[in-house]
Parts: sequence; C-alpha cells; structure tokens
Amino acid sequence: MNESITTLLWEGEPYDYVDEGSPNLIGVADFERLTGWDLRDEGLCSGDACVPVRDRAGAVPSPGVLDLDQVIPLLDRLHVIDHAARVVSVGSTQQARRDALISRRAPTFSLPALDGSMHSLEELRGRLTVLVTFSTWCGCCYDLPGWQALSDELGTDGLTVVAVAFDQEAAVVAPFAEGITIPVLYDPSHLLSELYAISNVPTVVWIDESGTIVRPNTPAFGTDLFADFHGVPSGPHLEAIRAWVREGTLDHDMAGREAVAELSPDELSARLWFRIGAHLHRVGRDNEATAPFETARSLAPLDFTVARAAMPLTGRDPFGQEFMDLYDEWVDAGRPFHGLEPDLGTS
Repeated sequence: MNESITTLLWEGEPYDYVDEGSPNLIGVADFERLTGWDLRDEGLCSGDACVPVRDRAGAVPSPGVLDLDQVIPLLDRLHVIDHAARVVSVGSTQQARRDALISRRAPTFSLPALDGSMHSLEELRGRLTVLVTFSTWCGCCYDLPGWQALSDELGTDGLTVVAVAFDQEAAVVAPFAEGITIPVLYDPSHLLSELYAISNVPTVVWIDESGTIVRPNTPAFGTDLFADFHGVPSGPHLEAIRAWVREGTLDHDMAGREAVAELSPDELSARLWFRIGAHLHRVGRDNEATAPFETARSLAPLDFTVARAAMPLTGRDPFGQEFMDLYDEWVDAGRPFHGLEPDLGTS
C-alpha cells in the first residue's frame, strides 16, 4: 500500500508524517514527536498540562490514532486543512494573542536573521524595544536607514530597534539591509501577523524592559520617502519614541489598552491558508499554492499581509495596478487596521 505523506505546519514549521488514510488522521506517536503533546489515560498532555480527549467523540477514532479536526481545537488553537495538497496548518494559541491584545504581554517569538541565526524576543529583556514590521512588497523596505539612524541616536539611552520582514527568503531582504546594523529578521510564516494581530506594514510596536507592550500596533515610517502617497509623516512618531526613551512619556498608554481588536475567525483562517500557500511556494509546488492563496485572500480581502503579500509569490506585481486597486478599495473601506491611528502631528 502506498503511504500518504502529510505536512503539518505547526506555527509555520513544517513536519512530515505518514497519515492514517486522510490528512486529518495522525498516529499518536507522530503527534507527540511533532508537537510535544502525548496521549495518556488522562488525555493529551504536555508536561503537567493535560486536556481530556478520550471522552470527545471521534478524537481517538481508533487505537493509536488522533483526529486533528477534533484534537486541535482542544489545544486552544485554530487549524485548516488543504486535503488536495495534504497540508495541515495549525496556528498559535488564542491565549498568546489575548496576552498581546488584552494583557499586553508581548508574545514571545523566535525568528531567523538574514545570516540564518535565530533570535528571540527574550534577548531584548532589560531594554526598551521598538519592533518594526515591514516587507519588500511595501515601499517601507526603504525605511531601514531611518530606523538605523534612530537606533544610532538612542541606543546609548537604552533603545533597541528590531526590524522584521514578512518575506519568504533572506535573499530578497538582504539588498535593503546593506549597511544596516540593527537586527533584521524575517518571518516567512507571518507568525507576528497572527500573534500581534498585524494587518498591514509598516506596523510598529513599543515594548518595555519587562516585555510589556506599552504602545500597540501603529502605522509608522522611518523616513518620508513615500509620505506624499500614504500621508503619514515620519516625524511625529519618531518624536514620540524619543520622548518615551528619554522622558518616559507615553501619551497613548491608556488609549492603547483596547486599541487592537482581536483577529476575526476569517482573518485567522486567512493567515493559516496563507501559510499553506507560502509553504507550497517554498518547496516548489507553485501550481498547488494558488488555491490556498486565493482562499486566504477571499477570507481577508483588505488585509495587506494576506492579499498584497501573496502577489509576488504568485508572479504578480505588488506595486502595480492590482495593488493600486487594492489600496483604493482599502481607502474606500475606511483604511481598516488592527491598531492605533497614525501620528499625523499638528497642523
């Protein structure tokens, strides 16, 4: 009998397993190996934490087999399955997003730098951090020199600027990072888009020494290169960062507590379908990637981290007419964004 191989994308990381006749059916041993959750008498367990599953109909359809459609929701996670491509995409825990959006504890992450080394948020504890998300499919990729200049100016005052690109490969980001010494990471699975509810770039997040988000998602630029187009000057936000670092001023502190709305179920699903498309693209299965990208776009049509981000991965121009049409539609819809309004200064 031919074995059917399914790929599990666990928070974006790919793991292959021999399924039990359908992508949603996985052997208990494989599930433990890939996720760290093992099946015991009391349920699925990771360390001391256990979730009852045996009393849930269909969760263990046969000895030694788990049904992902039944099990994954019990782990506080969302998932989608591309049965045709045999890929399962599992998101982060909903608690991680609640930590960011309600409790304002910055969710941890580990992402690669352009040289392949891995870096985590914990490395920045004890310093003020400005987290800047950008992408090569956005003109904001040309802003890195501005963020570098801010880091040079305020680094001795305790500020670290970290830039994270929503791009698939280090090679496409590297040309924009020449001469840049601030950490430049890349996030091929858009983990930060899910964890921090980021729906467009550039999005900037301020995190204090203890790992608390003191100013959530804000559209902000490091230079005024394209200010005539998007209408957001860089100066007011950069001045606000200076005031925070040097004087401890947080004008948006209280307003920011409930400023970032949770991603809707469709927006969450869109991110998981996008990850499937991105994975298929990375492994050279571009013909199969089109369908999940289109599913993602249909679920979140005005989310730039989904709709625009898929353009270069499917041979379309992210700066062409299709983008302009998307931009006009976004403006007509009121510029939807998960976060604060941009700093526009005073007239």
